[in-house]
Amino acid sequence: MSFPLGSLPPPLPTHKHPSTLDPNAVRRIAHHESDVVVVGAGILGTALAITFARQGRSVILLEKSLKEPDRIVGELLQPGGVEALKVLGLVECLEQIDAVKVKGYEVIYYGTGVEIAYPDNVIGKFRYGQQVDAGRGSAQCVKSNTQARPEGRSFHHGRFIKRLRETAVCEPNITVVESTVTGTVKNGWTGQVLGVKSMTKGEPDAYFGNLTVLADGYASRFRKEYISHTPVSKSKFWGLELIDADLPRPLHGHVVLGEGAPVLLYQIGSRETRALVDVPDGLESTSTTNGGVKGHLRNVVLPSLPESVQPSFASALESGKLRSMPNSFLPPSTNRTPGLVILGDAMNMRHPLTGGGMTVAFNDVVLLRGLLSPETVPDLGNTKLVRQQMKTFHWQRKQLTSVINILAQALYSLFAANDPELKALQLGCFRYFQRGGQCIDGPVGLLAGIIRQPLVLFYHFFAVALLAIWLVSSKSSVWRTPLALASSVGIFWKACTVIFPFIFSEMRS
Repeated sequence: MSFPLGSLPPPLPTHKHPSTLDPNAVRRIAHHESDVVVVGAGILGTALAITFARQGRSVILLEKSLKEPDRIVGELLQPGGVEALKVLGLVECLEQIDAVKVKGYEVIYYGTGVEIAYPDNVIGKFRYGQQVDAGRGSAQCVKSNTQARPEGRSFHHGRFIKRLRETAVCEPNITVVESTVTGTVKNGWTGQVLGVKSMTKGEPDAYFGNLTVLADGYASRFRKEYISHTPVSKSKFWGLELIDADLPRPLHGHVVLGEGAPVLLYQIGSRETRALVDVPDGLESTSTTNGGVKGHLRNVVLPSLPESVQPSFASALESGKLRSMPNSFLPPSTNRTPGLVILGDAMNMRHPLTGGGMTVAFNDVVLLRGLLSPETVPDLGNTKLVRQQMKTFHWQRKQLTSVINILAQALYSLFAANDPELKALQLGCFRYFQRGGQCIDGPVGLLAGIIRQPLVLFYHFFAVALLAIWLVSSKSSVWRTPLALASSVGIFWKACTVIFPFIFSEMRS
């Protein structure tokens, strides 16, 4: 389908005269036709567009605003995500954005801290298809005498997105267009998605491709139409940017646990530190009479923080910009619509407590690079083959994503404990970390996206539950044995109710 030239958005700057452009570029600019239309130039959409383009596909990348985004999440990339960037040839996007190395975590439980460093000598370089040997649920990963300890990166989200988009603009097989997508274009007989409708500079527009990828984020406008699941959100992260904060353990993410929900602290620049405070819905301390969320942060959260952080937190609270993001859970689902693929947060979300979202996104792109490669799927218009490959993708990705999804939700349940059984599990988790060795290497290897075996998560989670039961039982006198037994049963039952619903959600298609 062609359009009058007067109605077209201006093409991206190019040093070539239109007559010297590649035929596919002319097709994209003049006719709005390509092999792939990607909606959303965020983390996943931009990386996927670049990957397809480097495989020789013709790609149109649509984004409603190409301004540098300003968000309070998507700022910490786990080692598994860093290594996926290396595989995709995009690791340079972490440079020149004042990114900070992340060597692990510091978990602070009622003022007492324990370091949880990323496992030493674990091969971080992904060898897809190769299992990491986790032994009997332990983190006995493949060793290397030369491989350095894996590291993550934290940064300003907008700066990283800007670097990804700059890379996309430089790809000759991509045309990037600032346009707001308003709907999909379908074949009236078959239901196949042929492309998208949009508004470009206030004018109706349309773009067409053999495959349409919707990666329009957590607030996707297409989710209700194509996915049966609905996101569930029970809390929000309220974010502050601290300046020159004195963190207890630099180059580490910090999780502060106390009477309330967890607080995350991590550097996003040489001077800036992000503070994310989880605020459950309906919290009494956030009521208007108590000063709202700002009153909660001042009266409840501030006193619970490490003393070295309190001055910068108080200063940011008084003068900084307070913003929020919903903490949502959305189980993954199989793509069933011909001609359409939904990816990223539009299709699957987990609590951002563990910082696994970008790691999931980049690893999804690595999988799709192989499953939808020109060698495997020569024609993306072959909807039957594409749907078959996407079903394979749904199950193959679970090796990593089920671990990160379940871990994020289960850890949040423990870290935001609001009843005696969850409090007992929270203490058990902290004491488990204090034991060191495999009690740290296993869980943090899962969190980092290095260990990709759901059974390892199952092992460590119930090891924590058994330790919590032992801690409760060991404090009870003989005459209180029946009460201790009842408490033990309650703790074990609570552990089951925490983790099994998320396991079952991962088993559905």
